[in-house]
Amino acid sequence: MSGNASQAGTRDKPWIFRTYAGHSSAKASNELYRSNLAKGQTGLSVAFDLPTQTGYDPDHALARGEVGKVGVSIAHIGDMRALFDQIPLDQMNTSMTINATAAWLLALYVAVADETGADRTKLTGTTQNDIIKEYLSRGTYVFPPAPSLRLITDVIAWTGREAPKWNPINVCSYHLQEAGATPTQELAFALATAIAVLDAARDSGAIPPEEFPQAVGRISFFVNAGLRFVTEVCKMRAFVELWDEICETRYGVEDPKYRRFRYGVQVNSLGLTESQPENNVYRILIEMLAVTLSKTARARAVQLPAWNEALGLPRPFDQQWSLRAQQILALETDLLEYGDLFDGSVVVEAKVDELKAAAKEELARIEAMGGAVAAIESSYMKQQLVESNGRRLASIEAGEQVVVGVNRYTESEPSPLTTGAGAVMTVPETVEAEAIDSLNAWRESRDEVAVARALADLEAAAREDSNIMEPSVACAKAGVTTGEWGERLRRVFGEYRAPTGVGQAARTTSAELADIRAEVDAVSERLGRRLKFLVGKPGLDGHSNGAEQIAMRARDCGMEVVYEGIRLTPAEIVNAALEEGVHVVGLSVLSGSHLALVGEVMDRMRKAGLDDVPVVVGGIIPAEDAETLKARGVAAVYTPKDFQLSEIMRQIVKIVAAGESAAA
Repeated sequence: MSGNASQAGTRDKPWIFRTYAGHSSAKASNELYRSNLAKGQTGLSVAFDLPTQTGYDPDHALARGEVGKVGVSIAHIGDMRALFDQIPLDQMNTSMTINATAAWLLALYVAVADETGADRTKLTGTTQNDIIKEYLSRGTYVFPPAPSLRLITDVIAWTGREAPKWNPINVCSYHLQEAGATPTQELAFALATAIAVLDAARDSGAIPPEEFPQAVGRISFFVNAGLRFVTEVCKMRAFVELWDEICETRYGVEDPKYRRFRYGVQVNSLGLTESQPENNVYRILIEMLAVTLSKTARARAVQLPAWNEALGLPRPFDQQWSLRAQQILALETDLLEYGDLFDGSVVVEAKVDELKAAAKEELARIEAMGGAVAAIESSYMKQQLVESNGRRLASIEAGEQVVVGVNRYTESEPSPLTTGAGAVMTVPETVEAEAIDSLNAWRESRDEVAVARALADLEAAAREDSNIMEPSVACAKAGVTTGEWGERLRRVFGEYRAPTGVGQAARTTSAELADIRAEVDAVSERLGRRLKFLVGKPGLDGHSNGAEQIAMRARDCGMEVVYEGIRLTPAEIVNAALEEGVHVVGLSVLSGSHLALVGEVMDRMRKAGLDDVPVVVGGIIPAEDAETLKARGVAAVYTPKDFQLSEIMRQIVKIVAAGESAAA
């Protein structure tokens, strides 16, 4: 299509309209899905809770406080049936944001499709299944890189035979940008991941060479779009051109349709502000334009965050508001009647060439290290993200990067959108107990012999390097639970703890920190040793960006920092505090489980005789919850509006100093 207006009847088909949704129980999420579909949503995007994402049942110790909090809890096929009740799977395009347990959730989905008579070959949708990027951001990995690549390959090979319309992996740059990636890093790290996945799939022999181009054609991407509008448009065009080149030159894919850069998008959540949150409506709209205006680089599916996600769980109305933005752009404007608006633009072409050159240089650097997995294991990629995120935050602190309502134009009228009962939706506290009761009833009702047989077959397939998908489907049909599937594969593959990147990240030695370092030195002298700060991530929340930046800034302020990464139990955190002799504990919880997890840490610290060690907490924490935490003894609570990291450090030093004076 040329740049002129199209002829009547040639209007382009809109992208798939989605909202990312799921919470508490399968039944409640199903009601939300059917409501959104009735409002004109054309596809589903399922959010799973953290126990489901990391292979634990609701009654596991690590699941405490996390059940149903950031997504829906799916423990077995009964839950999956309820999740998609009255939704015909062979007519729905379903995206599932699931990684380490992607093979299992796809198996549950397919098992339900089989039960309802849906043809596997007609199933359309996506499993994110990009376990590699989980080592860099978001943190829902379980197994080491090698078996993780094997699981990805199993899904690619199996869907090619059984569900050929299914996208077996969304190579996900979205969370890289959320972790602070620059556009160059987002391009290079995502493409390096795609190369690692395709190389592993090709070298495994699981896909016949003549079918490999089709396998390449089923690879899709999940990207992010920030507020630097022109750069984001150019980034997407660079993605299209680089991917076409890689498919042709590296993998010999001749058919252009198999070289298409097919991607879905959720626009940036990192930039959503707690202060003046109504401004987020405009941010979301501008970011959506970056992935829809350029026809040659237009997203195939779009899901938009809600304006109030920096405050808590969005309500159905908030999701509807984001859905309406998509519908108005696609259906009321003339966007889909024209060719690409940017073809021939000297400015755009120059920026695209600049991004491509920088991305190729970074890709070559990663290739020289041995590829994406080697760059993860050496901590190179993680270190780069921690540093770039640190530069971003420092720029906001200094006022060089303007964030309206946060570091510029902070005077504000009270927002009527954020007041009143029910302004932010919360997950009922009964959800976890109800999920455990339901799980116990499920276990009592199933055929344990069939379960044992299915799990034995799954373990055998994993050990024998056979494809685990059909044994997983058999497990689903036998009534195996998510935790049992995860435990059996942990037995075979082991677990993995990725490098944090904090220790290797460049140090900040700016004059701005000099006075804080002097305060740390003074307090350390009175304490008789260096002020020691433990930064802990209790529970299953793997969003470690904030914790990493706090740990890095504390280190640069002269504190001795203990940071062991994600996924620690309250008992492990308290034990570390005791063994390390720390002077202050900082807890980071972004999953909404702060009351349960922080409460348990506080109880355990009292029992361990650590009453005199102050605790500070950071996360997405409503004001009333902050007061509850302080009533339980928490010294300070920080939320996204507290963006001045150096000021947080200053306050922490004062908290320790006050405790030291009281003890003296």
